[in-house]
Amino acid sequence: MKRSVLTRYRVMAYVTAVMLMILCVCMVFKYGFDTGESLTFAVSQLHGVLFIIYLIFAFDLGSKAKWPIGKLLWVLVSGTIPTAAFFVERKVAREVEPLITDGSAQAVKA
Repeated sequence: MKRSVLTRYRVMAYVTAVMLMILCVCMVFKYGFDTGESLTFAVSQLHGVLFIIYLIFAFDLGSKAKWPIGKLLWVLVSGTIPTAAFFVERKVAREVEPLITDGSAQAVKA
């Protein structure tokens, strides 16, 4: 597996987690203080698009790492729990790191 598969997953995991936390703060302001409705709408739309990209990258990583369906679902669902993606991303990176190939062609003995 190429390192870029893990890198793009890690980037989107962080971005999605940060956007989810921002969205949670916006929701508190919208429903708790009755302010920031337009900002909440914009943040929720952006988070939705980024979350879909996260799902695609996480699925791609899981399929290339040959994860069982339960683990893949856990990684996908972790993007919906505020701050969980930070911890899951770190664990996934440690587990997938040994599967990374350096991309150089290895000599084949005949």
